[in-house]
Amino acid sequence: MKSVPKTWSTVFLALLAFLFAACGGGGDGGGYFGGGGGSDAPSEVVQPLALPGPYAVACSNVSQDFTRVGFGEEVTDYWEGLPDGDRTRYVTDLLSDPANTLIASVNAPADASLFGSFAGQTRQFVVIVCYPTSADNPRPDYPLWSTDRSVPHMQTGTESPIFADASARYPVLLFSHGYMGSPISSDDYMLALTVCASYGYVVVAPFHGDLRFSNLKLDNLEISDILSALNLNNFTAMQALRPLSATAALDLVLNHPQWQDHVNADQIGGFGASMGGETMLLLANAGLTTSYLDFGQSWQRVTLDPRIKAAAGYVPYFGHIGLPAFGHDPEGLAGISLPYLGNSGTADTTATITEVSRGMQRLAGPRILVSLSGVEHGFDDAAKNDIFTWTLTFLDAYVRGDAEAIDRLAVMGSVAGGVEDRLRLY
Repeated sequence: MKSVPKTWSTVFLALLAFLFAACGGGGDGGGYFGGGGGSDAPSEVVQPLALPGPYAVACSNVSQDFTRVGFGEEVTDYWEGLPDGDRTRYVTDLLSDPANTLIASVNAPADASLFGSFAGQTRQFVVIVCYPTSADNPRPDYPLWSTDRSVPHMQTGTESPIFADASARYPVLLFSHGYMGSPISSDDYMLALTVCASYGYVVVAPFHGDLRFSNLKLDNLEISDILSALNLNNFTAMQALRPLSATAALDLVLNHPQWQDHVNADQIGGFGASMGGETMLLLANAGLTTSYLDFGQSWQRVTLDPRIKAAAGYVPYFGHIGLPAFGHDPEGLAGISLPYLGNSGTADTTATITEVSRGMQRLAGPRILVSLSGVEHGFDDAAKNDIFTWTLTFLDAYVRGDAEAIDRLAVMGSVAGGVEDRLRLY
């Protein structure tokens, strides 16, 4: 897509389009509990889950040669795919043992409306897997250079995973990080990986490498940001490649000789942060916006992975008024039956709770939207008990079919302590 000319006529049309998009409503207020609010809403205050859970956690091999990080560079530049001018950078450039690292390949379909300049190309996506391990796992943690983080009990070389119960098949949780991040770039994402694994999930997390495809900034987005973007087609492509890389990561793990006999392919859920929350819905056949400055804001379905039984999003990205995720009024979500939980911050200006609510009302399946009072975009440490208690209860109910979680979810109105959380849509 050519750059948008900065003329007054273009700005005027764009503003009209933004206003038109802002006027749309969406769907009824029905949901899992049969209503959209009111006195019949579940109201029991439940105690937060203990963090971490009962299992120790170990992870797959992502060993790296950090001497390859040049002067003036940051290791996160590679983890997140930030180019250096015309020079590409990705985590594959640092891997010291690529033969024993999980790497998935995605062949982008020859569809320029979805995949922009990357249509027909093949891209690699590194994957990390974290899983419940035995309490006496002797493998050391792997320190991540220039950070205070480490990968717990990391496999090296040809080592196989050490599961807490080698005879068990564990449920799988596909984790999708936020835009411009990676599974190991922040304490928040590492916490999500390890907490979920500590509750008995095999957590599969691709390094999306978003910045390889688009670097449009979303924080405090202004009209000028959109109009000055060089290639919105590639912003669409980046979003469309995310669910494809997630499916490829699942395929890789479910069919890998070290993992296939230890995972339950009938119990797969999803957990996404920010744009990762959008990615989960794209995996359920939601329609992705393919045009931005017209009145209709056309959209197109990307893929469907029916293996995912339910998904949760933390501060999930549902688009801006001028940069929608799922089309106008967001039509691309209509009829999507994936059970979905959203944890949304009331002070979030990047993934506003208004847009999330508008989008979730379009969903046809069970859906729960929880508001977190005063939470902005990003992980709020004060809210972590609320986030993980809602998320794990929801996933345990819908993915595992756990009777206790189903009963708790049916009466759950808020979590004790933490920030003020309440049901906004149910």
